[in-house]
Amino acid sequence: MNKIFNRLAPFIQEYIYNNNWTELRPIQTAASEVIFDTDAHLLVAAGTAAGKTEAAFLPVITVLHSENPRSIGAIYIGPIKALINDQFERLNELLREADIPVIPWHGDISQSHKDKVIRNPRGILQITPESLESLLINRNDDLARLFGDLRFVIIDEVHVFMGTERGCQILCQLARIAQATGKQHRRIGLSATLGDYSLAQEWLRSDTDKAVITPKIEAAKRNIKLSLEHFYISPNLAYQGGQQGDYERYIYNLSKGSKCLIFANNKSQTELVVAALRQIAVREKEPDIYHVHHGSIAASLRQQAENAMREKDKPAVTAATLTLEVGVDIGNLERVIQLEAPMSVASFLQRLGRTGRRGKPADMRFVCAEEEVLEEAPIYEQIPWQLVQSIAIIQLYIEKRWVEPFKPLKYPFSLLYHQTMSIIAAIGEISPAVLAKRVLSLSAFQHISQDDYRLLLNYLVDIDHIQKTDKGRLILGLNGEKITNRFQFYAIFPENLEFAVKHDAVHIGSIAMIPTVGSEFGLAGRTWQVLDVDFRKKSVSVKPGEGKASVFWRGGSGAIHTKVLQRMRGVLCEDTEYSYLQPNALKRLKQVRELVQGLGLDKNYIARLPKGKCVIFPWLGTVGFKTLERMLNTFCRESLEIKSIGGSCPYYITVRLPKDKVDSLQSEITSLCQQRIIPEHLVSEAEAPQLQKYDQYIPYPLLRKAFVHDYLDLNEVMLLRS
Repeated sequence: MNKIFNRLAPFIQEYIYNNNWTELRPIQTAASEVIFDTDAHLLVAAGTAAGKTEAAFLPVITVLHSENPRSIGAIYIGPIKALINDQFERLNELLREADIPVIPWHGDISQSHKDKVIRNPRGILQITPESLESLLINRNDDLARLFGDLRFVIIDEVHVFMGTERGCQILCQLARIAQATGKQHRRIGLSATLGDYSLAQEWLRSDTDKAVITPKIEAAKRNIKLSLEHFYISPNLAYQGGQQGDYERYIYNLSKGSKCLIFANNKSQTELVVAALRQIAVREKEPDIYHVHHGSIAASLRQQAENAMREKDKPAVTAATLTLEVGVDIGNLERVIQLEAPMSVASFLQRLGRTGRRGKPADMRFVCAEEEVLEEAPIYEQIPWQLVQSIAIIQLYIEKRWVEPFKPLKYPFSLLYHQTMSIIAAIGEISPAVLAKRVLSLSAFQHISQDDYRLLLNYLVDIDHIQKTDKGRLILGLNGEKITNRFQFYAIFPENLEFAVKHDAVHIGSIAMIPTVGSEFGLAGRTWQVLDVDFRKKSVSVKPGEGKASVFWRGGSGAIHTKVLQRMRGVLCEDTEYSYLQPNALKRLKQVRELVQGLGLDKNYIARLPKGKCVIFPWLGTVGFKTLERMLNTFCRESLEIKSIGGSCPYYITVRLPKDKVDSLQSEITSLCQQRIIPEHLVSEAEAPQLQKYDQYIPYPLLRKAFVHDYLDLNEVMLLRS
């Protein structure tokens, strides 16, 4: 043990001895030095299972123990309740001998438990951003007493928050606490998947005058087992009742008798794959070890899945969305299976990091499937996009250790509305000048002008979300009260409008579409028949059904970075044989490379199709792709007499136009890229896309400004010049 060990609180030293630790990990030593010897913020950027949680909490608890705070001493902010519950168990064990309570606080915690904390605020508060918002509104008069001696704020999975409105909401909340207490706290960010540390450091220090220190720790070399296999599936047989195909059988064999997590990109896929695996197990008289874990599954069933994964020496297989991507401890996983391509390199790293703990190699198997296409099908249907994207994501990390940087939102007007209403709801009455000073001083709104804010406030008065008193002060209007009085107001992300599913009063989960009585649907990996639909209570009564039924969620969504698309082009144009490709995948990649190079797509990005149609492969990310689409609609529709524009974002754009105009398309795009176009040219005066939760309450000129600056990127389209 080292000198830092001797500076830790005695009960922590005892805990370390009792758990047979032979030494502190490098990141734990380095983080402790920052906490003990500086007043800076701390960014703990280290791989999964590197000991990040302890790196933050061991020194923080030592500081709290040595000088007992007169209020809540530390706040831990986690992205999901499951992570808070998991950390609660770990911290409770560590603090059993100390007089420092750990207080979980979210929607599942009883009010009586919360009332005790309000009466006697102390220890470590574990909370979600939404519950923290509730505290700021409903306990505004108690903030100084609750947080007057707050020393630390620990933000877990910090990469999940950066560049999102939810992350901006956290920064606003922390600044409001500092305003209420007149005291700056120190911040600690934890992440396993950061690329550019400087962006994370800037984010973490927002609204403070402290520096951020990121200890540079040489990452331990990890052994990684990777494979990628490809299958053709029939749309009529895949996941249906009866005989499963090679695809399902392959996944079954990969996961059989093991502790295995299957990641899918949407809820439907998790349901379908577990139903298929369960059917194979039944036919082979193997035990049912299969679970589903996603946001529409009841909390009790998600907990069952987590418990099954933690249970030692017993096989368990869980199909999950990103609900198990973040760091909930689910024990010693043997393998992760990824269905199709993840959306990002960051997601790949998070999922890879779920396995390979405790000194074992990380083991991740990609499985990509596509429907078999006819030779005469258009070129864009013959490219196995998921296979190529999977290879590109793997290569970007293997070759360059590259991870997507986040892009800060310049005009988060939905959040501006939310924080304005939150502050008025908390205070009750405030002058416009004081409100503007409070709100516009927050770093999240640094680009928003006084004029823009005045426009918003006047609009909110017009729609009765706020009112002016006789003395010229602002209070909530009747329409504003209706919104802020709902618990859903605390969240900046939209609530899911789903129907609760119940079987004999047991909550199974929820579905996004309304089924009819007698119909069947899949949920929690099983089939249910609808007995009754209660529209008033938004609930569905069910009984177990037979066979395999459809499921009720749309596909996954998210932005893909341009660097991923550019690397996909590289995958198609180079002749490298990647060692992790299995026979089917190797054969399929060779086949599509011949096709792409035969059509000259290694040199050009436009291919002609029959009947005056052509396809553009821009190799741009989601934002650049949508910007190019707008350029075509705005500047080329008339000049080239374009009849229709279609495609699949961000892979290809199809354009139908007169045959004599086809050859002009590429030169027209090149010419546009050389002109001085500004983003405002791509959005009409009357257009105001509503993309965020509270955009419906934002005046059109502001929505238009936000869309232009945060959702379009002409610089990306300029890549087409090269």
